[in-house]
Amino acid sequence: MQKPEFKPANPCFSSGPCPKRPGWSPAALAQALVGRSHRSKPGKARLAAAIERTREVLGVPDDYRIGIVPGSDTGAVEMALWSLLGARGVDVLAWESFGSEWVSDVLDVLAIEDARKFVAPYGELPDLGAVDCARDLVFVWNGTTSGVKLPDADWIDDDRAGLTICDATSAAFAMPLPWSKLDVTTFSWQKVLGGEGAHGVIILSPRAVERLESFVPPRPLPKLFRLTKKGKLDAAIFEGATINTPSMLCVEDYLDALTWAQSLGGLDALVMRSRQNLAVLEAWVAKTPWVDFLAATEATRSSTSICLKIVADWFLALDDADQAALTKKLSSLLEAEGAAYDINAYRNAPPGLRIWGGATVEASDLAALLPWLEWAYASIAAEHGA
Repeated sequence: MQKPEFKPANPCFSSGPCPKRPGWSPAALAQALVGRSHRSKPGKARLAAAIERTREVLGVPDDYRIGIVPGSDTGAVEMALWSLLGARGVDVLAWESFGSEWVSDVLDVLAIEDARKFVAPYGELPDLGAVDCARDLVFVWNGTTSGVKLPDADWIDDDRAGLTICDATSAAFAMPLPWSKLDVTTFSWQKVLGGEGAHGVIILSPRAVERLESFVPPRPLPKLFRLTKKGKLDAAIFEGATINTPSMLCVEDYLDALTWAQSLGGLDALVMRSRQNLAVLEAWVAKTPWVDFLAATEATRSSTSICLKIVADWFLALDDADQAALTKKLSSLLEAEGAAYDINAYRNAPPGLRIWGGATVEASDLAALLPWLEWAYASIAAEHGA
């Protein structure tokens, strides 16, 4: 098979850090407050603006608190787990790598005595009807390494007694989030909006704030995890102050991404762009016999971390190690041609491909990628006599 004539204008399809917004250049950071304190009046104003624009774009309720925290999404989730868990029993759900990390944290590291895990294999969801909303719930909204998302939040009780802690890092800005069902929501800048890494966001409902102010965790909290002072919420964190020093270059980049999002029409436009990207791959998968989605059902198919598996008989006859080696080779062929970067499956996931379809990706670039996927597959299949 001949190499395709055209390549994606932007071959960056990494699931994190994710592609920058269309038209981005370092000039977007020209107004960054480099060399200035983040605690200066202009510095605090930039951070406060990032919080308020986040609220505007995501439609976060006015009585929810939004804070910028260290450690990316991981830091934000850990902050919530260490600060909030232990007041009641906990149910933890996992169907991919990061959800499994939260299972380990809750059961092994924090060693919550009354904790249950609900785990499903890659491609599937656990039994959502088995959880108990009288208990605290910990879950991801979108499985970044499995391409499986929650179809809705109908399984979460409106009058729940427990808190819901949702890792939404590859869902926020690409999928509608039902705020009334979420008490703690976390994400990072480097996902759907293509921001720079190392900074996380934590969003707290009034119920989460009440827990913070009425519950003393039975463990010492590192400074980076402390959301309260003298038994009350540390309001400064949610007004533009930060626990540690943020990068003002990264803050400026996030503001630029939020401005771009607002220029498109806000959340609805971002969601539509991501769904259009998924539609490009759905149409291709439907007519391509050697590939399928890792997600078992259409309703749970992610529009951001789109995970594919090779289903050709000759490929499935290989052992896992050989399958992994071939998908790595396929992605390496595309990288060498400058057609796609960083699309091999996550290291702990089944062998396959993972193609980012968040809002900063152009559908035209995904369309241009498809002939290259076919070329790379045909090259490898030919080597195996298929």
